[in-house]
Amino acid sequence: MRLKFKWIYALVMAMSIQFAFAQEQTIKGVVSDAMGSIPGVNVNVKGTKNSTQTNFDGEYTIKAKTGDVLVFTFVGMQNTTATVGTTSKINVTMKEEGKQLEEVVILGYVSKGKNEVTGSVKQISGDILKGVPVVSVDQALQGKVAGLQISQSSGTPGSVQDIRIRGVGSVSASNQPLYVIDGVPVINDAFAASDNVSTLSPLASIASSDIESMTVLKDASATSAYGARGSNGVIIITTKKGKSGKTVFNLNTSIGFQNNAVKGQTPLTGEQRKELYLDAVYNTYGADNGFTRANAETFLLGTAQGLNIDNNFAGLQYWDGKEGNWPELLQNKDAILRSYDISASGGDEKSTFNVSLGYNKTEGTVIGSEFRRLTAKIGMSRKLTENVKFSTNNSFADSKQNGVLEGGGFFSNPHLARYFMTPWANPYNADGSLNITDIQDYTGVPNTLYVVKNNLIENDLARIISNNTLEWRISDRFKYKSVFGIDYNLATFHQYDNPIHGDGANVNGDAQQTVSRNLNLVAQNSLNYNYRYKLHSFDATALFEYQKNTFSQLGAYGENFASEGLQYVDNVVRNISVNGSYDDWLNVSYLALLNYNYNGKYVLDFTYRKEGSSRFAPGKRFGDFWSVGTAWNINKEGFMADGIFSELKLRGSVGSSGNNAIDLNQYQTLLAYNTNYAGDPTIYPSTYGNLDLQWEKNRTIDLGVDFAILNNRISGSLGVYNKKTSDLLQDVPLSRTSGFTTVSSNVGEIVNKGIEADLTFNVIQSNNFNWNVSTNYAFNDNEVTKLAKDPAGNDINIATGTKITKVGEAVGTWNMRKWAGVDSANGNPLWYVNGKDGATTSNYNEAQIAIQGKSLPTYTGGVSTHLDFKGVFFDASVYFAGGNKVFEDWASYTQSSGTRTTVNYNGVEALLDRWQNPGDITDVPKMDLTSTGNNSAATSTRFLYDGDYIRIKDLTLGYSFNKEVLEKISLDGLTLSVRGTNLFTFVKDSRLKYDPEVRADGFTRLSTPPVKSVTFAMNFKF
Repeated sequence: MRLKFKWIYALVMAMSIQFAFAQEQTIKGVVSDAMGSIPGVNVNVKGTKNSTQTNFDGEYTIKAKTGDVLVFTFVGMQNTTATVGTTSKINVTMKEEGKQLEEVVILGYVSKGKNEVTGSVKQISGDILKGVPVVSVDQALQGKVAGLQISQSSGTPGSVQDIRIRGVGSVSASNQPLYVIDGVPVINDAFAASDNVSTLSPLASIASSDIESMTVLKDASATSAYGARGSNGVIIITTKKGKSGKTVFNLNTSIGFQNNAVKGQTPLTGEQRKELYLDAVYNTYGADNGFTRANAETFLLGTAQGLNIDNNFAGLQYWDGKEGNWPELLQNKDAILRSYDISASGGDEKSTFNVSLGYNKTEGTVIGSEFRRLTAKIGMSRKLTENVKFSTNNSFADSKQNGVLEGGGFFSNPHLARYFMTPWANPYNADGSLNITDIQDYTGVPNTLYVVKNNLIENDLARIISNNTLEWRISDRFKYKSVFGIDYNLATFHQYDNPIHGDGANVNGDAQQTVSRNLNLVAQNSLNYNYRYKLHSFDATALFEYQKNTFSQLGAYGENFASEGLQYVDNVVRNISVNGSYDDWLNVSYLALLNYNYNGKYVLDFTYRKEGSSRFAPGKRFGDFWSVGTAWNINKEGFMADGIFSELKLRGSVGSSGNNAIDLNQYQTLLAYNTNYAGDPTIYPSTYGNLDLQWEKNRTIDLGVDFAILNNRISGSLGVYNKKTSDLLQDVPLSRTSGFTTVSSNVGEIVNKGIEADLTFNVIQSNNFNWNVSTNYAFNDNEVTKLAKDPAGNDINIATGTKITKVGEAVGTWNMRKWAGVDSANGNPLWYVNGKDGATTSNYNEAQIAIQGKSLPTYTGGVSTHLDFKGVFFDASVYFAGGNKVFEDWASYTQSSGTRTTVNYNGVEALLDRWQNPGDITDVPKMDLTSTGNNSAATSTRFLYDGDYIRIKDLTLGYSFNKEVLEKISLDGLTLSVRGTNLFTFVKDSRLKYDPEVRADGFTRLSTPPVKSVTFAMNFKF
């Protein structure tokens, strides 16, 4: 049977018979299973004290006497014995042991056996994550954990991801989970000097090959130990450590290419745009001037000068009939991605080490974007004495991201420009140079090819993480542990706009440089006590934690360069400005963990955390958070003996946590000093303040069952939860007579409740062929149950132009007019008067705004499978999500029936299905030359789509060479594989052309979309 367990050395002593008159001899042999030799086997000669030998690499040589009994042991295999005879060679074959070692689950502050866990926890092995070709390791969790929703905010390599665990529990505070690396909480805020450029995630500084496991904590029993920071869930990252034994080297190399996962809307070609433009001219002026659709061009170029039409006719008179082909030119097809990682680990009984070095270079799918990362890691542990152990894990990463302007209407963004640039504009002049003159005559969009080549947007993040631990086993019952962690981030940002063409042309070039420094220090000191009396087991931990975070930023901006080649702020001469900021916050916590276990059957956990945050006023800074969890391992009861269940555990928990992730100093009444009056410093009130501001609180109830039957052939879990957020941190409107618009207050409630299920089925288990299938599913219902009220006692709804948060609905529910189609008689747009159904109107302002669906997915899940046959293996995984609606944010530009699509910018192919003649049945209004096309593309459900989709996340085919081949090439392991990621995406709503994996807010944006890739990898072990 192929072994997949972590190798743990064990030596089992057995009775032996030894003949005094026997002569000692050298015995040779091979220890194997059905698949080949077993490395790491322990061999003991019972009765001969000095002949015990361990850790053979399959083949062994040992001194023994005739009649001696050899005992062979290995984790996951049945003990095997052999008696020494007169022959000098003994070969043994070990059989798999049905009883396996219990899985250890990493919970951050503590580790527990799987049967001792009372909370909702999912642990993913690093072996599953390491081959996924993503820059940010959190992306690899998508579809593998029930209740975990991951969506890409941008496909630009290295960008921050939107992650939600069990829905949205806050309106004004953060909904992002806490990240813990090797037991120490770290910072994962995006480092970017502006909201208008690509973000750079600190998690992108971690190489997936360095990860041992990732654990997702979801319920109160699992997360309450982290207090406020765990209110949105916790993701624990455990990096690889050294293991005793010979030094093992691993070399992983991969190269591949990637493209956009979904094609998106197709921009109009030159001929299509001409057709729509002439149609708009006819619909607007034909009836009064007597021309037809067929001779609209002749009329336009000959007699239309007296009409209210722009003089160059949207650039049509300059068009030579050649396609600009902008979508192809602005896309980086088959963008290359490559990575190289080498590591070494080993050690002895007193010391272990692990070192690694990695390099990753990933190109974006739009021109000009790229990510490069260099990582280095060194970890070691040392027994200073028999009772004192020191360990340290240190990593360094330097990440560079060549980003793009995105998140807004930036024409220099290549992905946005591919939709907005008119196809009548030729990107090149006749001599082959880039066209930066004629383009300005009939379009407001710069030549993006020139801008990308001559402008600069660069994020650089240097990150050092150092976690150091000292453990002192005071006695068999007491253990002291001290942890000190450093997370240091130094981010630099540089943006340069050239003085010739584009955003910097009007100011003769501009530059911005920013340096940001973030230092996060964590100190933990804990005392653990454990006591066992007969069948009773007690474990208690008391811990004090101190976390201090400081952030400082210094930036400068200026305009007007003397020469085109200058790019830095020190060379600007006009509108020079300097800005700087500093902030810090402090958390201190007192934690108590208590665990009681009776004979492995009954488990009781209690957690209490008192946490203080500098974000609140004195007297309001400390919050009390707790949880109680219990588990009953029913399969260990006597009445379940010899039953089909190898695991059957009922678990439940209830507890509370908090959220303090709001802007600093919101409780204070503040003055600002950043303006002047007639050149003199000026002070003005900036923050209203609220001394009663306190923790946002979460109370979670969780019930579940974990099971495994038929010797773990089928295993899984089923759970339900109810999470209530109270004292909601919310910006409440103030009377304008106060001089302020809002004040931060604790008002409101949100409830998330749902179901989560996991199931794994080992369909076939044999020596040569194995097949397993696993799936997970989660359903979450989000509802606002309470909000702040105005003086009249009415709820103060939180409304924007497209959404509303109100009692009885989910957070950020879509709120807009409902599209009713096109009037077949005249081609005008229609909306429902009452916002639901019935009577229609062609006057946009007469239609009512109404609730139109949820922006948050209500269900998510995944399916994966693994097959292996004599070294050949195949893996596949699928992710799905839905129950929400997605809004096409830029449709008012790309699908307008007015001048935005045929005069100012460009439209998409969907407009070709427009109304043309009375009686036409279509969903696209007639084209015209009004500025808005009768509001046909204004906010409405016309561009609101069902968000349900299924994505083939991974397809992997590979081969692991057998031992006979490896011996010939002097390797311990060699695996070749090819992996496809996000290769296929299926959407429920055929109208949704953009990628359905949108940000947590539910908008499609003209940012760099998610990608699909094909990667070839080679993994060496020696």
